Amino acid sequence: MKRVLVTGGAGFIGSHFARYLLMKYPEYRVTVLDALTYAGNLSNIADLMHNPRFAFYHGDVRDPVVARNLVRNHDWVVNFAAETHVDRSILNPGSFLQTDVYGVYVLLEACREFGSKRFLQVSTDEVYGEVLEGFAREDEPLRPRSPYSASKASADLLAQAYFHTYGLDVVVTRGSNTYGPHQYPEKMIPLFITNALEDQPLPLYGDGSQIRDWIYVEDHCAGIDTVLHHARPGEVYNVGAGNLLKNRFVAEKILEVLGKPLSLIRSVLDRPGHDRRYAVDTSKLRALGWSPRWQFEQGLQQTVQWYRMHPDWWKEIKYKKEYQQFTAQWYAQRGGEAPAQE
Repeated sequence: MKRVLVTGGAGFIGSHFARYLLMKYPEYRVTVLDALTYAGNLSNIADLMHNPRFAFYHGDVRDPVVARNLVRNHDWVVNFAAETHVDRSILNPGSFLQTDVYGVYVLLEACREFGSKRFLQVSTDEVYGEVLEGFAREDEPLRPRSPYSASKASADLLAQAYFHTYGLDVVVTRGSNTYGPHQYPEKMIPLFITNALEDQPLPLYGDGSQIRDWIYVEDHCAGIDTVLHHARPGEVYNVGAGNLLKNRFVAEKILEVLGKPLSLIRSVLDRPGHDRRYAVDTSKLRALGWSPRWQFEQGLQQTVQWYRMHPDWWKEIKYKKEYQQFTAQWYAQRGGEAPAQE
C-alpha cells in the first residue's frame, strides 16, 4: 500500500492524476493538497470526496508546517502545485516565483527531513525554450523565455540539486501542452471551445503559426505514473504525444467540431517572447513501456463534448470578476475582445 500526496490536486492535471491513481491502484491512498487559488476547483475532485482511500487538505505548499505535517505521513509526493499560465506570468511574475520555486523548496525540505520519500516534480517542455528544429532531449540546456518557464526551470534545477547534494529520491517530468476536461478556460483549447460555444471571438496570437505538441490529459497522467513507479532517482523524462500542430490549425479544428464559422478567429497582437515551436524527444520514457493512446482529434472530440455538456462549470469561472478583469486587461493590450458579460 502506497500513500501518495498530490499537491495542486484540485487543478486540471492534478485532479485527473489523483483520480487515475485511485482507479488504477485499489490499494493506494491519495491525499490532495491544494490552496484553492483561482484555478483550483473543488468540483474537479467532487466525485472523489466519498472515496475512503481519498482525503483533501486545504493548504499551501509554501507553508512549511502544512508541508511537514503531510509529507511525513506519505510515501511519495507528486507536485502539480504551480502557477502555470504564461500570460499571467508576464503581468505578475512574482506569484510564479513564490509558488513554482519557493513552494518546491518547502516540499523538498520536508521530504529531506523525513527521508525515503520519492518526490516527482511535474514540469513543462517550455523550460527548453524554442525548439525550432528537431526534438529536445532531457540532457539539453534549459533556455526558458517567459517568467513562467523560468520559474519551472528553476524548480527543476533545485529538485535535481537536492538529488545530487542530499541524495533525495527526485524525478522530474517535462510535459507538453496538455488538454482535456476540467482545464481552466484561460488556456488556449478550453478558451477557444467556450468562446466558440458563445459565438465569441477566438483570440489567436499573431499569425497562429506557433507549433505545440498536444497531449491528452489521460496520456500525460499515464506518463507521470510510469515515471513515478519505474524511473531511476535523479532522472528527467519528457512526456509528449508527438502531435505537432500549429495553433491556427487547432483553432480551425475546434470550430469544425462545433460547426462554427472560421470568421470567429481574430488575430491579436502576439505576446512578448512567444516561443514559436516546442517539441520533445520522448524515447527515454517510451523505453520504460509508456506510449500515448489518444489521437489528437479523438481527444479533442472528447474535450469539446465535455465543455458542451458542462456549461455551468465553465460559466461560473468565466463570469467571475477576477476572470473578467484579467481577460479585459490582457486582451485590451493585444487588440482583442474580452468575452461578453452576462
